[in-house]
Amino acid sequence: MSQLVWLLDRGAALVTYPLLYLAVLTGIFYNTESFGVLHEAAQRIHIELSVFAMIVTLLHAGLGVLDAWFVVTGQVPAPAYSMPYFLGGVTVGAGALLLLAVAVLGFTDPKRFQRPWGPRVVHSFAYAGFAFGTIHAAAIGTDLTGLVRPLLGPSLAFLVYVLLLRLLVLRGTPSKTTPS
Repeated sequence: MSQLVWLLDRGAALVTYPLLYLAVLTGIFYNTESFGVLHEAAQRIHIELSVFAMIVTLLHAGLGVLDAWFVVTGQVPAPAYSMPYFLGGVTVGAGALLLLAVAVLGFTDPKRFQRPWGPRVVHSFAYAGFAFGTIHAAAIGTDLTGLVRPLLGPSLAFLVYVLLLRLLVLRGTPSKTTPS
C-alpha cells in the first residue's frame, strides 16, 4: 500500500508542476493582446487548465500527506536526506497549497473576504503559491534530481522573460527598432 501511495504521489507531482507552470504561462498571455495567437489560445484554455491543475494539486497534496505520514511513522524508510529537511519540504508544499487554495477561493467567490478581491490580489496569491510550489519541487523532488533541477532554471527564466516582456508591452515602452 505505501509503495503504491509513493508512486501515485510522485506521478501526481510530475503532472502537477507542469500544469501549474502552464496555468501561470497562459495567465500571463491571457490579458495581453500583443501576444497575438498566444493571447487567443490562452483565453480559450487558461481557466480550464487552472482548474485541472488545482484538482491534480489537491490529489498530490492528499497523497503527499499520506506518504509523509508513512515516513514519519516509520512505515517506510526515511528519505536519503534528513527528517527536518523532509518536514521543511512538506511544510513548503503545504504553504503552496494554502496560497493556491486562497487564490481559487478569491477567484470563485471574491465577496467571501471582507473586501471583494480583484484579479491582482487573486493572482498575487496564485503567483506566491507557484513560487512556494517551485521551492517545494526543487527541495523535496530529489527523486528525479536529474530531470527536475536541470529543467527548473531554464523554465523559470522563460517565465521571468515573458513576465518582463508583458510588463514592457503593458507600459508601452517603445522598442529600439521603432522610429521616434
